[in-house]
Amino acid sequence: MLIQLLLQQPAAALSIVQRTPVWVWGLFAGLVLLGLIQLRQREIGWRRAALPSLGLALFSAVSLGADLSASPSAGLALAVWLLAASAMLVVGSLRAPRAGTRYDATTGRFQLPGSVVPLLTILSIFLVKYGVGVELAMQPGLRHDARFALGLAATYGAFSGLFAARPLTLWRLAQARTTA
Repeated sequence: MLIQLLLQQPAAALSIVQRTPVWVWGLFAGLVLLGLIQLRQREIGWRRAALPSLGLALFSAVSLGADLSASPSAGLALAVWLLAASAMLVVGSLRAPRAGTRYDATTGRFQLPGSVVPLLTILSIFLVKYGVGVELAMQPGLRHDARFALGLAATYGAFSGLFAARPLTLWRLAQARTTA
């Protein structure tokens, strides 16, 4: 309904943005900053590499719970979230580390090349969550729609797994360097 509304009445976007709580824009700014940091080459430890992924997975799970707490499909949605997150974690972690990624076993730190992928992933998660929030405000009954619930769970889970694959790939790189 949201996309249809915006296509038919583009001016509605201004009303939606104006009615968005201020804290959402603060969260958006913080997430953009987190993504922009990922654009430049940097040296970090494994925990610092893992924390954003864990934070976004937690945000995803909490969002799913908040969006579907009244849904009769909530339990099944959680299972779909776990399945999608696991599948994307496996698929994403099978890839080799990004070219230019190095691990220094003496310092326990990674040298990471800059990448736009984390920024795009973060923005995608935010836009999906924002769109879902607007859609649920316009159509609260969607919380009880099993197709909506399961699609949302799969989307949030896929993003979580994709994001979590990166620190897993780094951990595997570190393991390979320390045992070699």
